[in-house]
Amino acid sequence: MSNENKSIHEFDVNLICEYFATVERQGPGSPEITMKALSFVDNLTDKSRIVDLGCGTGGQTMVLAQHAPGQITGVDLFTKFVDLFNANARKLNLQNRVKGIVGSMDDLPYQEEELDLIWSEGAIYNIGFERGLNEWRQFLKRGGYLAVSEASWFTDERPAEIDEFWQDAYPEIDTIPRKVAQMQQAGYVPVATFILPESCWTEDFYSPQEAAHEAFLKKNAGNKAAEEFIANQRHEVQLYHKYKDYYGYVFYIGRKL
Repeated sequence: MSNENKSIHEFDVNLICEYFATVERQGPGSPEITMKALSFVDNLTDKSRIVDLGCGTGGQTMVLAQHAPGQITGVDLFTKFVDLFNANARKLNLQNRVKGIVGSMDDLPYQEEELDLIWSEGAIYNIGFERGLNEWRQFLKRGGYLAVSEASWFTDERPAEIDEFWQDAYPEIDTIPRKVAQMQQAGYVPVATFILPESCWTEDFYSPQEAAHEAFLKKNAGNKAAEEFIANQRHEVQLYHKYKDYYGYVFYIGRKL
């Protein structure tokens, strides 16, 4: 297996964290898409409790905070991300109702039916889509919402190269109808489903990383692992441009029954 074809799971998590701490977004998306998903969520008030799981440095969380009432907590496994998250909240004067904490999405510090909205952009894959839907549901109030973006197939069949890439990276990737069915089976009413536009990948996620690649290689000159990681990231970009008709991120918004 060539270096560019290594699975992301084969790289040291600290190296991955170091790199993604240098870019504004840790996954495909945009402020407009965050607001679009939020438009399907009803009944939020100043007393609402909102949690963003796998929040990263908080790009999408700050957009949420600027367009939704309530207290918002960002949860991420990496201390470096959480430190940047809280710094971003202070810069925007949101620190009184937006706070980042270090934590794991499979061991959340919440009580049953405590939350009004669970948000997770491009991060539920860390626990698995189906597992996340089922385990997180207990923390939502009846009528509460879950909104997540998830890698999904657009077609039932696709070229072997991209199929093998994703089966290695995230075996739970599946078609949109199957994801919606999983949401229903987990006890949610599927409220909305929409595909993120190509610009969320190219303009908002990949383009800003071009400079980050060079800076990261310069900072880690001579570090073979860093070089292999950037080669892997560049390969992922090439695959997206080649096979974008077959897959992408999809937002799934559900309401707890």
